Amino acid sequence: MEKVVVNVGKTPNGYSASIDILPSWVVGVSGSFDDLKNEIAESITIFIKWAKKDGDKYPAVFDGEYEFEYKFDVESLLYCYEGIFTRTAISRLTGINQKQLGHYARGRSHPRAAQRTKIASALHKLGKELVSVSV
Repeated sequence: MEKVVVNVGKTPNGYSASIDILPSWVVGVSGSFDDLKNEIAESITIFIKWAKKDGDKYPAVFDGEYEFEYKFDVESLLYCYEGIFTRTAISRLTGINQKQLGHYARGRSHPRAAQRTKIASALHKLGKELVSVSV
């Protein structure tokens, strides 16, 4: 199954998304990340339907099986999961102090590549651990 990378950004009232392989395509919602995911799926379905109807070119990935991979900037990621992960928890997972995480979450500063990698790696490790758990 091919992956389609969706760039996710935080807006004052929700989220926006773009897909690099669809340069003219952008979607935004006021609401939750789940609302955004639903809007993305619906919008892509309509976009491809119209492209086929009009004979326009579109990326071949949309003719087969694909899944979305959501690429966040750190500010948007921390905003999205702030009700699930406290800064204390993220600090424990990453080794990055809470105050610095707060600056990232509010967009006051932007993490260096090494810090972004620490955050992503820690969350991926946690995700893998959780997938292997059974109750």
